[in-house]
Amino acid sequence: MKQKQKPKILKGILYIILVGYALMTFYPFIWAVAASFKSYSEIVSGDMTLIPKEFTLGNFQYVLGRSSLFTRWFINSVIISVIGTAINILLNTMAGYALARLNFPGRQRIYYGFLALMMVPAQVLLIPNYLILMNLGMLDSFSALILPAAINIGNIFMMRQFFLSFPKDIEEAAAIDGLGRFQTFFRIVMPLAKPSIATQAVFVFMGFWNEFMKPMLYLTTPSKYTLTLGLQTFQSRNGGVRWDQTMAASIITIIPIIIIYLIFNKYFLQGVRMDGEK
Repeated sequence: MKQKQKPKILKGILYIILVGYALMTFYPFIWAVAASFKSYSEIVSGDMTLIPKEFTLGNFQYVLGRSSLFTRWFINSVIISVIGTAINILLNTMAGYALARLNFPGRQRIYYGFLALMMVPAQVLLIPNYLILMNLGMLDSFSALILPAAINIGNIFMMRQFFLSFPKDIEEAAAIDGLGRFQTFFRIVMPLAKPSIATQAVFVFMGFWNEFMKPMLYLTTPSKYTLTLGLQTFQSRNGGVRWDQTMAASIITIIPIIIIYLIFNKYFLQGVRMDGEK
C-alpha cells in the first residue's frame, strides 16, 4: 500500500508546485489589470492588494482621450499587424508548398540557404535594412515595417514540414477534376492547412504587434508611431512614469493579442500538436 501511495503523493506535490508557479507568474498580470483601475496615489503607496480601494475608469478615459495619440497608435499597429500577417501567411505558405512539392533547379540549395539564414540574428539586419529603406525613400512609412518582414523563414520551414506529410492523393484528385496548380493550392491545399496557418498567424501577428526596435529606427513622425513605440513616448511625455495611466495603456495594448488567440485557438492548438508530432 505504501508503495502505491508514493506515486500519488509525489504527483500531488508536483501539482502543488505547478499551481504555485502558475500563480507566481500570473499574479503580475492580475496586478497590472487591477492597477489600471486604481488611482496614482494608491499605486505608489505600495499597496499590493488586487481590489482597488477607489475604483476609477479615469485612466482609460485619459489614455483614449482626444488629446492623446494613443488611439492613432493603436490603429497604426492594427493596420501594420493585419497587413503584415496577411502577406506573411500567403508568402510563407506558398514558399513552404513550393519547397515541399515542386521540383525545380536549386530547390535543395534554397532550402539549406534558408536554414543558414535562420541562424542570423535579426538585430544584425537592422542597419542594412535601414540603409536600403533610406535609399528607396521608404523611411517613416508603414511599408518600412511591413515589407522587410514580408516573409518569415521559420514559418516557411514549418509549412514545408506540414506539406511534406500532406497526402498527394488529394492533389491528384483535384488535378483529375481539372484544377490547375494554383487552383489546387488556393481551393484545396490552403483550407486543409488551417492548423499550421493559424499557428503562424498567431506568432506573426504577435511579432508585428510587439515590435519595438524597427519602429524606433524607421519611424520619426509621432502620428505614425506604433503602440510599442508610442507607449514609451507616452510615459516620457507625462514627465515620468504614471503607473496608473501606463497600466491602463498596457492592458489596452494586449487586448488584440488575446482576441487573435481566442479566434485561432482551436486551429492553433491543432497546429502546435501536429508540428510537435513531426
